[in-house]
Amino acid sequence: MTKDSDKGHEGQQVLWRGDPEEHDYPAAARYLSLLTDDARAAAIVESLRLAPLTHHVAKDILRASGLPLLTRDNPHVASDLAKIADGRPLSPVLLVRGDLDAGVAAQIADGYHRVCASYLTDENTDIPVKLVAPIGPGPSRSLEP
Repeated sequence: MTKDSDKGHEGQQVLWRGDPEEHDYPAAARYLSLLTDDARAAAIVESLRLAPLTHHVAKDILRASGLPLLTRDNPHVASDLAKIADGRPLSPVLLVRGDLDAGVAAQIADGYHRVCASYLTDENTDIPVKLVAPIGPGPSRSLEP
């Protein structure tokens, strides 16, 4: 388990597990399968399994994803805030890199609520992430029937 060196506004420290929890990978696959075909989603998830942990701050992850900050009253964010308050470690986040030139945002494949809870504790929380580039193009889609 790694420890964030920055303390939150209430003196809370966000603790992190050394690796994502096993159930995070199927959750990532379910999310990614809404954006691409199942085979490509599975390949991206396998790449996430093999990726090393890197670190990025909460505010940068949110900005890169283009997602809004969820509030403390969101049930999943509240649950993660309770874990932080109790000193229980959170699971690292699974990310798929965006494309700056194409204007494609990074995808938080799993861990959006953890990112928001970390941000609400301290926007500069150092979050361990597994970050991979998207694998190959998605299936081609013809406009003709």
